[in-house]
Amino acid sequence: MKRIGILTSGGDAAGMNASVRAIARSAISAGLEAYGINYGFAGLVAGDIHKLESIDMDGIISRGGTILYSARFPEFAEEKTQLKGIEQLKKFGIDALVVIGGDGSYHGAERLTQHGFNSIGMPGTIDNDIPGTDFTVGFDTAVSVALDALDRVNDTATSHQRTFIVELMGRGAGDIALWAGVAADADAIVIPEREYDIEAIAEKIKQNRKNGKDHNLIVLAEGVMSAAEFKEKLDKFGTLHTRAITLGHIQRGGSPTARDRVLASRFGDFAVKLLLEGKGGLAIGIRDNKLVASDIIDTLENHKHITDVSLQDLNDRLRF
Repeated sequence: MKRIGILTSGGDAAGMNASVRAIARSAISAGLEAYGINYGFAGLVAGDIHKLESIDMDGIISRGGTILYSARFPEFAEEKTQLKGIEQLKKFGIDALVVIGGDGSYHGAERLTQHGFNSIGMPGTIDNDIPGTDFTVGFDTAVSVALDALDRVNDTATSHQRTFIVELMGRGAGDIALWAGVAADADAIVIPEREYDIEAIAEKIKQNRKNGKDHNLIVLAEGVMSAAEFKEKLDKFGTLHTRAITLGHIQRGGSPTARDRVLASRFGDFAVKLLLEGKGGLAIGIRDNKLVASDIIDTLENHKHITDVSLQDLNDRLRF
């Protein structure tokens, strides 16, 4: 093996640049060449591929986003498009590919693996919804950004005796809402993994007011519904002085936390190590603080991410 390709795909996540840096420099230090592929699978098929030098990696560990850019490319689900991508990899003499991204990106790597091209999936998504790993690159930063916003909202809620409903990202996984909600001392956390009782939440707000707590914070994962919709439903139970906020895409951006930078560095170096050992078709991750690798096809087809809903129980106990 002489050349490793790197691409970032799907939604951007803080720490993707740190991941690219780790893969490229680990490959170069091992005597290999590293090639960056712009715009994810779309750039792969288009042949938007260039050699990466170590100097190109200077300073990017602290930058959010991705220097390789990203793009949605549903056409890659078609076999003929996948084969075009493999043609481009062979044209540039690339022997193996590391795909950094979320669930959709992993499926792209899975397809390449099925066609016999050596690919490794590296988890980079703020949603933390990838099977086979406890944490994904970008999750910790997204939680930190969300928490900072929730703390600020709490200040305003206190000043104006309001009930704020804050919608955080997480379509199918409530991990960001759970972690940020517990850390922000939320009065309620609503996630897609569990049924919720909106009447019980309304009664809790009323009881809080009777007990002298005249402000409330509800943290809502976007996969449940929008903050505006939740506000409309909640308002049916009385005058609760509600306000709805959607935090949005700021959760994806910004300088990655130390945890995400280190995790990205460990993942990137691990991916190159596996490829040097002749291993591919893998999804890498971290479980119990140990780096792990599992068959990417088995991981996607037979496993699913499990959200730690016990954090919601913890929050409820601490907010009785």
